[in-house]
Amino acid sequence: MRRFSRWFTIGLVMSLCLIVPLSLGVSAAKTIELTYWTHTDDNRTEIEDRYIAEFTKMYPNVKIKRVVNEGSKMGDLVLTAFSAQNAPDIFNLPIEQQYAYVQHYRVAPVDYKAAGYKDANDLRAQYLDGTFDAVTMDGEIWGLPLELTNWCIYVNKKIFRDAGLDPLKDYPKTWEEIANVSDKIAIREGDIIVRRGFDFRYPYYLVSVLPMIEQLGGKLLSDDGKKAIVNDEAWLKILEYMRDWGPHGRNLGSPTYTAPRKIWNKDNNDMAMCVSGFYQQGRLRIDNPEFYDSKEWMVIPFPVFKDAVNDVACSYYGHYMMVNAQTSKEKQEMAWKFIAYMLDHPMEYLEKVNIIQPRKDLLESKAFKELPYMDVFMGDMERAHIVFLHENGYQFERFIKEAVESVMLSGVQPKEALDTLRERIQEVIDSEL
Repeated sequence: MRRFSRWFTIGLVMSLCLIVPLSLGVSAAKTIELTYWTHTDDNRTEIEDRYIAEFTKMYPNVKIKRVVNEGSKMGDLVLTAFSAQNAPDIFNLPIEQQYAYVQHYRVAPVDYKAAGYKDANDLRAQYLDGTFDAVTMDGEIWGLPLELTNWCIYVNKKIFRDAGLDPLKDYPKTWEEIANVSDKIAIREGDIIVRRGFDFRYPYYLVSVLPMIEQLGGKLLSDDGKKAIVNDEAWLKILEYMRDWGPHGRNLGSPTYTAPRKIWNKDNNDMAMCVSGFYQQGRLRIDNPEFYDSKEWMVIPFPVFKDAVNDVACSYYGHYMMVNAQTSKEKQEMAWKFIAYMLDHPMEYLEKVNIIQPRKDLLESKAFKELPYMDVFMGDMERAHIVFLHENGYQFERFIKEAVESVMLSGVQPKEALDTLRERIQEVIDSEL
Protein backbone atom coordinates (compact mmCIF):
# COMPACT_ATOMS: atom_id res chain seq x y z
CA MET A 1 0.00 0.00 0.00
CA ARG A 2 1.28 3.40 -0.89
CA ARG A 3 0.46 6.64 0.89
CA PHE A 4 0.48 10.22 -0.27
CA SER A 5 2.65 12.83 1.39
CA ARG A 6 1.00 15.61 3.39
CA TRP A 7 -0.65 18.38 1.44
CA PHE A 8 0.75 21.60 2.71
CA THR A 9 4.31 22.09 1.43
CA ILE A 10 3.22 23.99 -1.62
CA GLY A 11 5.06 26.66 -3.63
CA LEU A 12 3.75 28.78 -6.47
CA VAL A 13 5.08 27.62 -9.85
CA MET A 14 4.46 28.55 -13.43
CA SER A 15 1.37 27.19 -15.15
CA LEU A 16 1.79 24.23 -17.46
CA CYS A 17 2.01 24.46 -21.18
CA LEU A 18 0.33 21.24 -22.18
CA ILE A 19 -0.42 21.67 -25.83
CA VAL A 20 2.22 20.33 -28.17
CA PRO A 21 2.33 20.35 -31.97
CA LEU A 22 0.92 17.55 -34.04
CA SER A 23 4.37 16.57 -35.30
CA LEU A 24 5.04 13.54 -33.15
CA GLY A 25 4.52 10.86 -35.73
CA VAL A 26 0.70 10.90 -35.87
CA SER A 27 -0.60 11.08 -39.40
CA ALA A 28 -2.93 14.01 -40.00
CA ALA A 29 -4.62 12.09 -42.79
CA LYS A 30 -5.61 9.03 -40.79
CA THR A 31 -8.74 9.29 -38.65
CA ILE A 32 -8.14 8.45 -35.00
CA GLU A 33 -11.23 7.54 -32.97
CA LEU A 34 -10.99 7.67 -29.18
CA THR A 35 -13.55 6.47 -26.65
CA TYR A 36 -13.57 8.17 -23.26
CA TRP A 37 -15.54 6.70 -20.33
CA THR A 38 -16.24 8.75 -17.25
CA HIS A 39 -18.76 9.05 -14.42
CA THR A 40 -21.91 11.15 -14.28
CA ASP A 41 -21.45 14.85 -13.53
CA ASP A 42 -23.54 17.33 -15.50
CA ASN A 43 -21.25 20.23 -14.68
CA ARG A 44 -18.23 18.36 -15.99
CA THR A 45 -20.10 17.16 -19.05
CA GLU A 46 -20.76 20.76 -20.04
CA ILE A 47 -17.12 21.81 -20.03
CA GLU A 48 -15.64 18.53 -21.29
CA ASP A 49 -17.98 18.47 -24.29
CA ARG A 50 -16.57 21.88 -25.12
CA TYR A 51 -13.00 20.67 -24.64
CA ILE A 52 -13.70 17.83 -27.06
CA ALA A 53 -15.05 20.29 -29.65
CA GLU A 54 -12.02 22.54 -29.22
CA PHE A 55 -9.54 19.69 -29.36
CA THR A 56 -11.05 18.05 -32.45
CA LYS A 57 -11.04 21.42 -34.19
CA MET A 58 -7.30 21.61 -33.52
CA TYR A 59 -6.90 18.00 -34.70
CA PRO A 60 -9.52 17.45 -37.44
CA ASN A 61 -8.46 13.81 -37.91
CA VAL A 62 -9.53 12.97 -34.34
CA LYS A 63 -12.98 11.87 -33.21
CA ILE A 64 -13.77 11.46 -29.52
CA LYS A 65 -16.80 9.67 -28.11
CA ARG A 66 -17.48 10.57 -24.49
CA VAL A 67 -19.57 7.95 -22.62
CA VAL A 68 -21.07 8.76 -19.22
CA ASN A 69 -21.75 5.99 -16.70
CA GLU A 70 -23.33 5.90 -13.25
CA GLY A 71 -20.42 6.21 -10.83
CA SER A 72 -21.38 3.29 -8.59
CA LYS A 73 -21.63 0.96 -11.61
CA MET A 74 -18.62 2.13 -13.59
CA GLY A 75 -16.07 -0.07 -11.81
CA ASP A 76 -17.91 -3.20 -12.92
CA LEU A 77 -18.42 -1.84 -16.43
CA VAL A 78 -14.73 -1.10 -16.91
CA LEU A 79 -13.72 -4.46 -15.47
CA THR A 80 -16.08 -6.29 -17.82
CA ALA A 81 -14.89 -4.26 -20.80
CA PHE A 82 -11.23 -5.07 -20.10
CA SER A 83 -12.06 -8.76 -19.67
CA ALA A 84 -13.74 -8.70 -23.09
CA GLN A 85 -10.80 -6.75 -24.59
CA ASN A 86 -13.27 -4.01 -25.46
CA ALA A 87 -12.26 -1.36 -22.92
CA PRO A 88 -12.33 2.38 -23.67
CA ASP A 89 -9.17 4.16 -24.80
CA ILE A 90 -9.45 6.63 -21.90
CA PHE A 91 -11.19 6.16 -18.55
CA ASN A 92 -11.17 7.40 -14.98
CA LEU A 93 -12.17 5.62 -11.77
CA PRO A 94 -11.47 6.14 -8.08
CA ILE A 95 -7.84 5.16 -7.49
CA GLU A 96 -8.77 2.27 -5.21
CA GLN A 97 -10.44 0.71 -8.27
CA GLN A 98 -7.77 1.77 -10.77
CA TYR A 99 -4.83 0.57 -8.69
CA ALA A 100 -5.03 -3.02 -9.96
CA TYR A 101 -4.98 -1.84 -13.59
CA VAL A 102 -1.59 -0.26 -12.95
CA GLN A 103 -0.25 -3.24 -11.02
CA HIS A 104 -1.19 -5.60 -13.84
CA TYR A 105 -0.04 -3.31 -16.70
CA ARG A 106 -3.52 -3.00 -18.15
CA VAL A 107 -2.94 0.74 -18.69
CA ALA A 108 -0.17 2.59 -20.51
CA PRO A 109 2.39 4.84 -18.81
CA VAL A 110 2.06 8.56 -19.40
CA ASP A 111 3.52 9.70 -22.69
CA TYR A 112 5.33 12.72 -21.22
CA LYS A 113 6.19 14.32 -24.53
CA ALA A 114 2.65 14.02 -25.87
CA ALA A 115 1.29 15.46 -22.61
CA GLY A 116 3.69 18.40 -22.77
CA TYR A 117 6.37 17.43 -20.23
CA LYS A 118 10.08 16.74 -20.53
CA ASP A 119 9.96 13.65 -18.35
CA ALA A 120 8.49 12.23 -15.14
CA ASN A 121 10.40 14.68 -12.94
CA ASP A 122 9.07 17.63 -14.91
CA LEU A 123 5.53 16.30 -14.46
CA ARG A 124 5.97 15.76 -10.71
CA ALA A 125 7.35 19.28 -10.28
CA GLN A 126 4.05 20.83 -11.39
CA TYR A 127 1.95 18.96 -8.81
CA LEU A 128 1.64 18.62 -5.08
CA ASP A 129 4.20 16.34 -3.50
CA GLY A 130 2.91 12.77 -3.40
CA THR A 131 0.28 13.25 -6.11
CA PHE A 132 1.69 10.42 -8.19
CA ASP A 133 2.70 8.00 -5.43
CA ALA A 134 -0.35 5.80 -6.04
CA VAL A 135 0.23 5.63 -9.81
CA THR A 136 4.03 5.26 -9.91
CA MET A 137 5.51 1.89 -10.78
CA ASP A 138 8.79 0.83 -12.40
CA GLY A 139 9.90 4.46 -12.37
CA GLU A 140 6.98 5.49 -14.61
CA ILE A 141 3.78 7.44 -13.94
CA TRP A 142 0.62 5.71 -15.13
CA GLY A 143 -2.11 8.33 -14.77
CA LEU A 144 -2.84 12.06 -14.65
CA PRO A 145 -5.11 13.34 -11.85
CA LEU A 146 -8.53 14.69 -12.70
CA GLU A 147 -8.99 15.37 -8.99
CA LEU A 148 -8.01 14.55 -5.45
CA THR A 149 -10.88 14.73 -3.00
CA ASN A 150 -11.97 13.95 0.52
CA TRP A 151 -15.41 13.95 2.14
CA CYS A 152 -16.86 16.02 4.96
CA ILE A 153 -20.41 16.33 6.27
CA TYR A 154 -22.92 18.70 4.64
CA VAL A 155 -25.59 20.04 7.01
CA ASN A 156 -29.01 21.52 6.27
CA LYS A 157 -29.47 24.12 9.01
CA LYS A 158 -33.22 24.43 8.49
CA ILE A 159 -33.85 20.78 9.28
CA PHE A 160 -31.77 21.05 12.44
CA ARG A 161 -33.86 23.99 13.64
CA ASP A 162 -37.09 22.22 12.70
CA ALA A 163 -36.01 19.36 14.99
CA GLY A 164 -35.34 21.81 17.84
CA LEU A 165 -31.54 21.79 17.35
CA ASP A 166 -29.13 24.68 16.96
CA PRO A 167 -26.98 23.75 13.95
CA LEU A 168 -24.06 25.87 15.15
CA LYS A 169 -24.04 24.36 18.64
CA ASP A 170 -25.58 20.92 18.21
CA TYR A 171 -23.88 19.68 15.08
CA PRO A 172 -22.38 16.23 15.74
CA LYS A 173 -18.67 15.81 16.41
CA THR A 174 -18.66 12.11 17.28
CA TRP A 175 -20.30 9.05 15.73
CA GLU A 176 -22.31 8.64 18.88
CA GLU A 177 -23.67 12.17 18.39
CA ILE A 178 -24.34 11.44 14.71
CA ALA A 179 -26.70 8.64 15.79
CA ASN A 180 -28.34 10.65 18.58
CA VAL A 181 -28.88 13.74 16.44
CA SER A 182 -30.22 11.58 13.59
CA ASP A 183 -32.68 10.02 16.02
CA LYS A 184 -34.00 13.48 16.95
CA ILE A 185 -34.28 14.54 13.32
CA ALA A 186 -35.80 11.36 11.91
CA ILE A 187 -39.45 11.31 10.89
CA ARG A 188 -40.98 7.90 10.28
CA GLU A 189 -44.22 6.63 8.82
CA GLY A 190 -44.40 3.23 10.41
CA ASP A 191 -41.05 1.60 9.66
CA ILE A 192 -40.35 3.87 6.70
CA ILE A 193 -38.05 6.84 7.30
CA VAL A 194 -39.33 9.90 5.47
CA ARG A 195 -36.75 12.26 6.97
CA ARG A 196 -33.25 11.03 7.76
CA GLY A 197 -30.75 12.83 9.91
CA PHE A 198 -27.72 11.24 8.26
CA ASP A 199 -26.91 8.18 6.22
CA PHE A 200 -23.79 6.61 4.78
CA ARG A 201 -22.45 6.32 1.23
CA TYR A 202 -22.79 2.57 1.35
CA PRO A 203 -20.87 1.41 -1.75
CA TYR A 204 -17.70 3.21 -0.66
CA TYR A 205 -16.60 1.35 2.45
CA LEU A 206 -12.86 1.82 1.94
CA VAL A 207 -13.21 5.61 1.79
CA SER A 208 -15.51 6.25 4.73
CA VAL A 209 -16.10 3.14 6.88
CA LEU A 210 -12.53 1.81 7.06
CA PRO A 211 -11.36 5.13 8.63
CA MET A 212 -14.02 4.63 11.33
CA ILE A 213 -12.43 1.27 12.10
CA GLU A 214 -8.99 2.87 12.11
CA GLN A 215 -10.24 5.43 14.64
CA LEU A 216 -10.74 2.51 17.02
CA GLY A 217 -7.35 0.98 16.29
CA GLY A 218 -8.40 -1.59 13.71
CA LYS A 219 -6.90 -2.34 10.30
CA LEU A 220 -7.96 -4.27 7.25
CA LEU A 221 -4.56 -5.94 6.85
CA SER A 222 -1.51 -6.33 9.06
CA ASP A 223 1.48 -4.14 8.26
CA ASP A 224 3.19 -6.98 6.39
CA GLY A 225 0.03 -7.60 4.38
CA LYS A 226 -0.18 -11.27 5.40
CA LYS A 227 -3.01 -11.20 7.94
CA ALA A 228 -6.60 -10.12 7.39
CA ILE A 229 -8.45 -8.12 10.07
CA VAL A 230 -6.44 -6.52 12.85
CA ASN A 231 -8.12 -5.79 16.20
CA ASP A 232 -11.38 -7.71 16.27
CA GLU A 233 -12.76 -5.41 18.96
CA ALA A 234 -12.65 -2.42 16.63
CA TRP A 235 -14.33 -4.30 13.79
CA LEU A 236 -17.04 -5.71 16.05
CA LYS A 237 -17.83 -2.27 17.39
CA ILE A 238 -18.31 -0.93 13.86
CA LEU A 239 -20.48 -3.87 12.84
CA GLU A 240 -22.57 -3.41 15.98
CA TYR A 241 -22.84 0.33 15.28
CA MET A 242 -24.06 -0.36 11.74
CA ARG A 243 -26.52 -3.03 12.94
CA ASP A 244 -27.92 -0.57 15.46
CA TRP A 245 -28.11 2.08 12.73
CA GLY A 246 -30.23 -0.07 10.44
CA PRO A 247 -33.88 -1.14 10.35
CA HIS A 248 -33.42 -3.83 13.01
CA GLY A 249 -31.94 -1.30 15.45
CA ARG A 250 -32.67 2.40 15.83
CA ASN A 251 -33.90 2.55 12.23
CA LEU A 252 -31.89 5.61 11.20
CA GLY A 253 -31.00 4.62 7.64
CA SER A 254 -30.27 1.79 5.24
CA PRO A 255 -28.57 0.94 1.94
CA THR A 256 -32.05 0.41 0.51
CA TYR A 257 -32.86 4.15 0.57
CA THR A 258 -31.85 6.68 -2.06
CA ALA A 259 -28.24 7.80 -1.63
CA PRO A 260 -28.23 10.84 0.72
CA ARG A 261 -26.10 13.12 -1.43
CA LYS A 262 -28.54 12.68 -4.32
CA ILE A 263 -31.45 14.16 -2.37
CA TRP A 264 -29.70 16.55 0.05
CA ASN A 265 -29.41 19.24 -2.64
CA LYS A 266 -33.17 19.32 -3.14
CA ASP A 267 -33.83 20.74 0.35
CA ASN A 268 -37.10 18.82 0.62
CA ASN A 269 -36.97 18.30 4.39
CA ASP A 270 -35.96 14.65 3.91
CA MET A 271 -32.16 14.63 4.41
CA ALA A 272 -30.40 16.71 7.05
CA MET A 273 -26.78 15.56 6.58
CA CYS A 274 -24.81 13.77 3.90
CA VAL A 275 -21.16 12.92 3.46
CA SER A 276 -19.67 14.19 0.22
CA GLY A 277 -16.77 16.00 -1.39
CA PHE A 278 -16.16 19.62 -2.22
CA TYR A 279 -17.71 18.93 -5.63
CA GLN A 280 -21.13 18.70 -3.91
CA GLN A 281 -21.17 22.49 -3.82
CA GLY A 282 -20.87 22.71 -7.58
CA ARG A 283 -23.77 20.34 -8.01
CA LEU A 284 -25.81 22.21 -5.40
CA ARG A 285 -25.23 25.48 -7.23
CA ILE A 286 -26.73 23.97 -10.38
CA ASP A 287 -29.44 21.79 -8.80
CA ASN A 288 -30.78 24.31 -6.32
CA PRO A 289 -29.31 27.82 -6.63
CA GLU A 290 -31.80 29.22 -4.14
CA PHE A 291 -30.62 26.83 -1.43
CA TYR A 292 -27.00 27.38 -2.45
CA ASP A 293 -27.35 31.15 -1.95
CA SER A 294 -29.46 30.88 1.20
CA LYS A 295 -26.62 30.29 3.68
CA GLU A 296 -28.88 27.65 5.21
CA TRP A 297 -26.25 24.96 4.82
CA MET A 298 -22.77 24.38 6.16
CA VAL A 299 -19.95 21.83 6.16
CA ILE A 300 -18.56 20.14 9.28
CA PRO A 301 -15.58 17.82 9.83
CA PHE A 302 -15.72 14.03 9.59
CA PRO A 303 -16.69 12.73 13.06
CA VAL A 304 -14.67 10.47 15.37
CA PHE A 305 -15.79 8.05 18.07
CA LYS A 306 -15.65 9.49 21.57
CA ASP A 307 -13.20 6.78 22.62
CA ALA A 308 -11.15 6.90 19.40
CA VAL A 309 -7.46 6.07 19.69
CA ASN A 310 -6.66 7.64 16.31
CA ASP A 311 -7.94 10.94 14.94
CA VAL A 312 -8.53 9.75 11.38
CA ALA A 313 -10.74 11.63 8.94
CA CYS A 314 -12.42 10.25 5.86
CA SER A 315 -9.80 8.96 3.42
CA TYR A 316 -9.01 11.00 0.35
CA TYR A 317 -8.79 9.48 -3.08
CA GLY A 318 -8.08 10.45 -6.64
CA HIS A 319 -9.68 10.00 -9.99
CA TYR A 320 -6.87 9.52 -12.50
CA MET A 321 -7.14 9.72 -16.26
CA MET A 322 -5.66 6.52 -17.65
CA VAL A 323 -5.08 5.14 -21.14
CA ASN A 324 -5.80 1.57 -22.18
CA ALA A 325 -2.57 -0.36 -22.89
CA GLN A 326 -4.46 -2.55 -25.39
CA THR A 327 -5.04 0.35 -27.76
CA SER A 328 -2.60 1.27 -30.53
CA LYS A 329 0.45 3.44 -29.93
CA GLU A 330 -0.88 6.24 -32.10
CA LYS A 331 -4.13 6.20 -30.17
CA GLN A 332 -2.23 6.25 -26.87
CA GLU A 333 -0.24 9.27 -28.01
CA MET A 334 -3.33 11.19 -29.06
CA ALA A 335 -5.16 10.13 -25.90
CA TRP A 336 -2.46 11.67 -23.70
CA LYS A 337 -2.59 14.86 -25.77
CA PHE A 338 -6.33 15.08 -25.24
CA ILE A 339 -6.11 14.32 -21.52
CA ALA A 340 -3.45 17.01 -21.11
CA TYR A 341 -5.63 19.50 -22.99
CA MET A 342 -8.60 18.85 -20.70
CA LEU A 343 -6.52 19.06 -17.53
CA ASP A 344 -4.97 22.34 -18.59
CA HIS A 345 -8.16 24.05 -17.32
CA PRO A 346 -7.80 23.56 -13.54
CA MET A 347 -9.54 26.80 -12.59
CA GLU A 348 -12.57 26.05 -14.74
CA TYR A 349 -12.82 22.57 -13.25
CA LEU A 350 -12.71 24.22 -9.84
CA GLU A 351 -15.20 26.99 -10.57
CA LYS A 352 -17.66 24.99 -12.67
CA VAL A 353 -17.39 21.52 -11.14
CA ASN A 354 -15.81 22.19 -7.72
CA ILE A 355 -13.19 19.48 -8.19
CA ILE A 356 -9.60 20.04 -7.19
CA GLN A 357 -6.64 19.19 -9.35
CA PRO A 358 -3.58 19.01 -7.07
CA ARG A 359 -1.56 21.45 -9.17
CA LYS A 360 0.66 23.84 -7.32
CA ASP A 361 -0.45 26.87 -9.31
CA LEU A 362 -4.09 26.19 -8.43
CA LEU A 363 -3.62 25.36 -4.75
CA GLU A 364 -1.72 28.57 -4.08
CA SER A 365 -4.24 30.78 -5.88
CA LYS A 366 -6.38 33.28 -3.98
CA ALA A 367 -9.53 31.96 -5.63
CA PHE A 368 -8.85 28.48 -4.23
CA LYS A 369 -8.21 29.65 -0.69
CA GLU A 370 -11.39 31.75 -0.56
CA LEU A 371 -13.81 29.00 -1.58
CA PRO A 372 -16.64 28.25 0.92
CA TYR A 373 -15.63 25.76 3.63
CA MET A 374 -12.32 25.01 1.97
CA ASP A 375 -10.76 25.34 5.44
CA VAL A 376 -12.92 22.44 6.67
CA PHE A 377 -11.93 20.20 3.78
CA MET A 378 -8.25 21.06 4.04
CA GLY A 379 -8.34 20.59 7.81
CA ASP A 380 -9.76 17.12 7.35
CA MET A 381 -7.18 16.43 4.65
CA GLU A 382 -4.46 16.95 7.24
CA ARG A 383 -6.14 14.34 9.48
CA ALA A 384 -6.57 11.87 6.65
CA HIS A 385 -4.54 9.55 4.45
CA ILE A 386 -4.95 8.14 0.97
CA VAL A 387 -7.62 5.48 0.64
CA PHE A 388 -6.53 1.88 1.20
CA LEU A 389 -4.72 0.66 -1.90
CA HIS A 390 -4.25 -2.98 -2.84
CA GLU A 391 -4.46 -4.82 -6.13
CA ASN A 392 -7.45 -6.68 -4.67
CA GLY A 393 -8.88 -3.62 -2.91
CA TYR A 394 -12.01 -3.53 -5.04
CA GLN A 395 -12.73 -7.15 -4.08
CA PHE A 396 -12.01 -6.46 -0.40
CA GLU A 397 -14.48 -3.57 -0.47
CA ARG A 398 -17.19 -5.90 -1.74
CA PHE A 399 -16.48 -8.29 1.12
CA ILE A 400 -16.78 -5.43 3.63
CA LYS A 401 -20.04 -4.38 1.99
CA GLU A 402 -21.44 -7.88 2.38
CA ALA A 403 -20.38 -8.02 6.04
CA VAL A 404 -21.88 -4.63 6.94
CA GLU A 405 -25.10 -5.11 5.03
CA SER A 406 -25.59 -8.64 6.34
CA VAL A 407 -25.76 -7.35 9.92
CA MET A 408 -27.89 -4.36 8.92
CA LEU A 409 -30.42 -6.06 6.70
CA SER A 410 -30.29 -9.82 7.31
CA GLY A 411 -29.85 -10.06 11.07
CA VAL A 412 -26.46 -11.78 10.89
CA GLN A 413 -24.56 -11.47 14.17
CA PRO A 414 -21.49 -9.19 14.03
CA LYS A 415 -19.08 -11.96 15.06
CA GLU A 416 -20.37 -14.28 12.36
CA ALA A 417 -20.10 -11.51 9.76
CA LEU A 418 -16.56 -10.69 10.90
CA ASP A 419 -15.45 -14.32 10.77
CA THR A 420 -16.78 -14.62 7.23
CA LEU A 421 -15.09 -11.38 6.21
CA ARG A 422 -11.78 -12.50 7.66
CA GLU A 423 -11.99 -15.87 5.93
CA ARG A 424 -12.72 -14.34 2.53
CA ILE A 425 -9.95 -11.76 2.66
CA GLN A 426 -7.43 -14.20 4.10
CA GLU A 427 -8.17 -16.64 1.29
CA VAL A 428 -7.31 -13.95 -1.27
CA ILE A 429 -4.12 -13.01 0.58
CA ASP A 430 -2.97 -16.61 0.94
CA SER A 431 -3.51 -17.26 -2.76
CA GLU A 432 -0.94 -14.55 -3.52
CA LEU A 433 1.77 -15.77 -1.13
